[in-house]
Amino acid sequence: MNLSKNFSLDEMVKSQTAERKGIPNDPNDEQIKSMMLLAENILQPIRDNFGAFIVSSGFRCGELCLAIGSKLTSQHAMGEAADFEVAGVDNLELANWIKDNLNYDQLILECYTGGNTGWIHCSHTWEDNRKEILTYDRQNGYRHGFC
Repeated sequence: MNLSKNFSLDEMVKSQTAERKGIPNDPNDEQIKSMMLLAENILQPIRDNFGAFIVSSGFRCGELCLAIGSKLTSQHAMGEAADFEVAGVDNLELANWIKDNLNYDQLILECYTGGNTGWIHCSHTWEDNRKEILTYDRQNGYRHGFC
């Protein structure tokens, strides 16, 4: 099943942890609709502008969230968020492009130390998107803005 021109449901539910632990990472219809919105409004425009990339973490069922130490209220569990990076593109440059061009709910530059390090978490919701910008690193946790 395609969620957008270049993104499939299979790639959004793929999880090495789920595969290792035998966790069925199966979304319901509402979660699939949320992933379609995410793909159409966030992921596809990034691919159209920067080229192909792989989503490192998309949908996570409740059992998978708990298995990796995430919360059941995570936007990943609702099908509203994805973690990714584009090879060869500085993640700060990518985050700034998303900030300036897309209607996102939450945009987090995670574990970034320069260049193509870390990853980007970006979400999109059915409701009014908050346009919240955060940075996360293991030493300082979450901070507002790109630090």
